[in-house]
Amino acid sequence: MADTNSDANIGQILMNRYRLTELIGKGSMGRVYLAADTLLGGVPVAVKFLSQSLMNERMKVRFAQEARAGALLGQKTIHVVRVIDYGVNADEVPFYVMEYLKGENLSDMIMIEPLPIPRFIRLMRHICLGLQVAHEGVMLEGKNCPIIHRDIKPSNALVVPDASMGELAKVLDFGIAKFLSDNLGSSQTQSFMGTLAYCSPEQIEGRELDGRSDIYSLGITMYEMLTGKMPLQAESHSIGSWFKAHHFQQPIPLGMAAPDLVIPKELNELIMACMAKSREERPQRVADMIAVLEFLEERYGFNRTSNPENLSVPTPLPTAPSMPQAALQSVEETAWQAQWPTDKPRAEIVFASTIHAQRESAATVWVMLPRNEIDRRMLNTRYNQFLFTMSPHPMMLWITALYDPEQGARWLPCYLDLKIPRNQEVALLLASNGYYPLLFFALEDPEHCTNVITLTIATFQRQLLRDWVQTSKSLPSAAPPSVSRNLLKTELEKCKPQILEKLQQTRRNVFG
Repeated sequence: MADTNSDANIGQILMNRYRLTELIGKGSMGRVYLAADTLLGGVPVAVKFLSQSLMNERMKVRFAQEARAGALLGQKTIHVVRVIDYGVNADEVPFYVMEYLKGENLSDMIMIEPLPIPRFIRLMRHICLGLQVAHEGVMLEGKNCPIIHRDIKPSNALVVPDASMGELAKVLDFGIAKFLSDNLGSSQTQSFMGTLAYCSPEQIEGRELDGRSDIYSLGITMYEMLTGKMPLQAESHSIGSWFKAHHFQQPIPLGMAAPDLVIPKELNELIMACMAKSREERPQRVADMIAVLEFLEERYGFNRTSNPENLSVPTPLPTAPSMPQAALQSVEETAWQAQWPTDKPRAEIVFASTIHAQRESAATVWVMLPRNEIDRRMLNTRYNQFLFTMSPHPMMLWITALYDPEQGARWLPCYLDLKIPRNQEVALLLASNGYYPLLFFALEDPEHCTNVITLTIATFQRQLLRDWVQTSKSLPSAAPPSVSRNLLKTELEKCKPQILEKLQQTRRNVFG
């Protein structure tokens, strides 16, 4: 917090309405203050002033453009910080008034640690949606004017809590945005404006820009969000050094920058394509990027569910090194000795738990069924899958299914509230072990386990489990867990026909 005694603006009332209370930010274009809207009973707003050092007519016009861009774009999308008023103070210094949002700067977030892929996908899609509206343009004087941001970077994205989506990313600071129809410059080469580490090759040359320049900056931003590192390294922080880096240096592969990062091939290709030196080789529209991000959400379960078309039946149990036999044997022996918990009813139920063996702990599924059904199900085709919803409350659905053409499917769903530490532990055990035992108990003799079968987990699902736990720790809850549980129940019902089709096909392939 700034020293309010040293800032003459504190206490100033603008337009007989906005009372400045605190300096909350400084940028290249000016200062930002927290203010109270006295007309609306003290509602907090943010007020941005043009820097005194930039007080010339050209920059005043550009500052007014920023206000105009924020106002027009804010009417069209929730993914841009909305401008609500504009004016000049008693000293003729321009300012504009924005919605005040309590959130976290994306740059500050990734300074602590890179984002897990599910959260990255969601927030980047929000940022792209905001930029898509800007690139499509706003109506000015009866003409559509596309807007290029020209300064896309993590510090120009704000992540705020949202009741319906859990959290929301908004693009801010259109301070050097370029209206493609404006006449501030000429058709000749323009001077450089932007942030050197994130600007496109054509931007650092001062050439005329289009939306593909922002896409290049998005590529660098995405890279940094996932790895915490920059894809290019300049010899010094000079225009000449960054000119060389952006024109001639190839980005460090994501796998080298973050060796432990498991990233879908499609996402890796998108990020690298965005950073292509030639804009003809990049995605041509932000809409193309959104399509890939939405595909990833659907296919890999990064949003609410995985696409059943891409679900797979577990493969046969692997041997070392992925699953050391001694550890597995120790876990299975402990499972065979398990007793039905006294706090659980003796009924046809299923629940998740952990067991602690001599060599390692394991996540497990416990189910009670009639003895004759247990016997019949031992040779069934086995299936597992994990679904996840981030909002309104982080919740995971752990699906186990047993299938036989004559008996049909027996669904064994477990719902895990991922805000609860013990459930986070279960998910992390699934991710680290890559398998889990399914423990059967007979209704007729419920005291002891009557059978154990072990199922494996697909590699990409294991990475998702880690990401979901990490994401859930930081996500706020916008509704009771039961709301998300019901959402996942609905998703399961939608998926069942396609899952059954996969199981039937697998059965035919195995048994002919």
